[in-house]
Amino acid sequence: MAVLELDGLGVRFGRRDILTDLHVSLSGRTIGLLGPNGAGKSTLIQTLVGFVPPTSGTGRVLGCDIRRELPQIRSLIGYMPENDALVANMSAVSFVRMMGELSGLPPDAALERAHEALFYVGLGEARYRLLGAYSLGMKQLAKLAQAIVHGPKLLILDEPTNGLDPPARQRMIRLIQEMRDSGEMHLLICSHLLRDVEETCEEVLILKQGRVVQSCNIEEERRANKRFVELEAYGHHQGFADAMAGLGCECTPLGLGRFRMVLPRGFELREIYQWASGRDVQFRRLNYRRDTLEEIFMKAMEN
Repeated sequence: MAVLELDGLGVRFGRRDILTDLHVSLSGRTIGLLGPNGAGKSTLIQTLVGFVPPTSGTGRVLGCDIRRELPQIRSLIGYMPENDALVANMSAVSFVRMMGELSGLPPDAALERAHEALFYVGLGEARYRLLGAYSLGMKQLAKLAQAIVHGPKLLILDEPTNGLDPPARQRMIRLIQEMRDSGEMHLLICSHLLRDVEETCEEVLILKQGRVVQSCNIEEERRANKRFVELEAYGHHQGFADAMAGLGCECTPLGLGRFRMVLPRGFELREIYQWASGRDVQFRRLNYRRDTLEEIFMKAMEN
C-alpha cells in the first residue's frame, strides 16, 4: 500500500494556485519533501492533515482519502509542525499527555506514554519543567514527543532541525534514523536542508511553484547514473567536449581541463583514450561517481 498518493490534487487561495494538479504515488519508509521557498511544501502538509481543504482532485494517506476519511487519517498520523505549538505554562509531561488524550488514548495510558515519549527523545530529566523555560532544541524535542506519543503509523516532520545547533541537529537526525530503522512507522520529512533528507530518506518528492518536478527513490536515481564520470585532462584538450558529444556522451566542461560526462549504454572507456592518443592529451584523473541529492535537486529545478 502506498504511503502517499496524490491524484490531481490542487489547492487555491483566492485567485492564486498554490498547488496544481499533483500526481504521485510514494511508498518508501521515509519520504523527503523538498522545494524552494514558496513551492507549496507546507500547504501540501496542511492539506494532508486536513487544515487546508483541496480545491480539486484528492489524495490518500495510508489508503485513506483526505476528503472523506480525515478522522481515520488523523488517528494514524503524528504531526510535528514547523512553528511552536506548545503551551508555555504547562509542563512537558502534562502537555504531551494532553496531546495523547486528544489523539484518542485513555488518560492513564496517555500519561504513561507521555513519560515514555519524553524519555525516548531525551527529555526525561526535564519532563516536569514548564515548556516556556525550554531552550529551542528542547522545544523541538518536545514537539517530537507529542507527535509520537500515540504510536502513529505515519510521522510528519516539518523542518525538524530548524534553528538547531550542530549537536542538537545530530541528536534529532539520530532519533529520526532510529525511528526509520525500527520499521514501526513511515516518515514524511519536509526540510530545506538537503543534507537532512539525504541522511534520513529513501524517497524524495520535489515541488517547484506548486507542481511536482521530481519524485524518485534516491538510491535508484543514483544507480541510474552509475555511468557518470569526471575526468581531468592535460594538454591540447580543445574539442574534447564536442568529440565526446559526437560519440553520444553528455559532456560538460567544468574549467581547468575538468569535464563531467554521462556515458551512454554500451560506451567503452577505451573510446576516450583512443581519442586522446595522438593528440598529446593526458588524463590525470578519471573516476566514476554518483549523483548527490543536491545534484538531483538542481536538475529538477532546471526542468
